[in-house]
Amino acid sequence: MTAGMTAALSFTNVAHATEYFTLEAVKRQLFPEATSFDDATFMLSKTQKKAISKQSRTRVRFEKVPLYRAVNDGQTVGFVVIDEVYGKHEFITYAIGLTPDRAVKQIEIMRYLETYGGEVRNLAWRAQFAGKRAGDVLTVKKDIANISGATLSCVHISEGVRRVLATLELVYAG
Repeated sequence: MTAGMTAALSFTNVAHATEYFTLEAVKRQLFPEATSFDDATFMLSKTQKKAISKQSRTRVRFEKVPLYRAVNDGQTVGFVVIDEVYGKHEFITYAIGLTPDRAVKQIEIMRYLETYGGEVRNLAWRAQFAGKRAGDVLTVKKDIANISGATLSCVHISEGVRRVLATLELVYAG
């Protein structure tokens, strides 16, 4: 800079990548009783994606479904699915813990990149998903409470959970 010049910098609305859980840590958080986790990741065909999209009323962007079977003494104690949805501008990576009969046990936010809306990590908000199953509506402001300032994150996570539940109902037989 030359003499007399000034620089105006703005640091507002800078996204900060925050990783709350690694894959191993989130699996242990969701199923601390598990003695092992079997990788059951699978791929979706175009036909399956279309059926899931129709049932869940949500677009299926990825063919790969990262799925882990939580095992204790040879018995399935649950499943962990890793998913990504858009917040407002950036991806939110989250994990869904499912019971053996595929009801939501809990969800955990693994990675959040948005500047605003991180309130979706709030335990009370995430607890609304417990017990939800494929076919449940999961609509923000009806079945799922909205968080002011995090509306898109709330909507997209709700859609993502609905899509994952439909995926497992329609495709995964394990």
